[in-house]
Amino acid sequence: ITYDTWGAHLPEAFDGYELSIGAENFKEILRRYGGPTALEDWERLAAELRPLSHGVMGLPSTAVRGDAGVLLTLGLRYPLSFARVLADAKRIIAPFDLEAYGVRDAFLKNYLDLIAFLLQGLPSNGTLTAVMAYMVEDFYREGAIMDFPKGGSGAIAAALARGVTKHAGCSVRVSSPVREIITEGGRATAVKLASGRVVAARKAVVSNADLHSTFALVGEGVSAELDQERRRLLGDGEGGGAPLCKSFMHLHLGVRADALPEGLPPQWTVVNSWDVPIDAPGNVIVVSVPSLLDPSLAPAGHHVIHAYTAGNEPYDIWEKFQGQDTRNNAEYQALKAERAEPMWEAIRRRV
Repeated sequence: ITYDTWGAHLPEAFDGYELSIGAENFKEILRRYGGPTALEDWERLAAELRPLSHGVMGLPSTAVRGDAGVLLTLGLRYPLSFARVLADAKRIIAPFDLEAYGVRDAFLKNYLDLIAFLLQGLPSNGTLTAVMAYMVEDFYREGAIMDFPKGGSGAIAAALARGVTKHAGCSVRVSSPVREIITEGGRATAVKLASGRVVAARKAVVSNADLHSTFALVGEGVSAELDQERRRLLGDGEGGGAPLCKSFMHLHLGVRADALPEGLPPQWTVVNSWDVPIDAPGNVIVVSVPSLLDPSLAPAGHHVIHAYTAGNEPYDIWEKFQGQDTRNNAEYQALKAERAEPMWEAIRRRV
């Protein structure tokens, strides 16, 4: 399902606006809210970055790998795009720097930070140049649109499962939490489920869980090399280790269709302030009404609303509740109501 209208509430536009996506409409946003150099800065940036995107956009991310096999998955199947990426590799993998590209306009800097943050959870200056080049080229794509999966996120999970089960002898187990990764001779050989069932691995055990959850499944002392990596990535109890990503808060609502105003866009974003970091808690909120695009996601005469804080919720304020039954915990419920307020406010901007 495709759509092309995106709503936004920015510090410069508290009451919000909605425009179709694409380069010309983005230029209209710059004319409305940018400073005197906004358009010039944008066109200079686009002229620098768009040529870098040609190779990047020709390579599917699922084919990228970190070993010599990349010559098979990319080099042989996409030779022209792969050659372009190699030629531009030094610039593509460099950290992006707005100042180095001559971007002076404050509004444009803030807006690029917002788009980069929404795409990958980092401001523009924490992003690879390849990502920014891809993003800029997307503005100029003919007939630029946004996509929504028919059937919602559950349909994506089902499609991924079909990618596994279509192969003979392959299956997907759901509602099967893993309790332990079993090792023999320093090698992962199986997983033990919470039910007690053991699922053996022919070649390897691959974990897509976060670092803390994965290491918790493997006891210390199994492998000196793994223990060393554990200390490097998780720290030694006195600091250090990989920094924690900020988290998300979600708010899901079911509402009557007659409660929504006419002309409501299927998605809008709220930025409360440019004067704090783009990932400051509660600063950026995204709201979507997916049933406006796919009516099958809600009962007849109703809609669903989903609001979330875009990767800006710190974990440390919630850590004390870890492992507790919070359903009747008054302190937890009060904190949840307090931290959810920015999402309610973002919904009230339109509903």
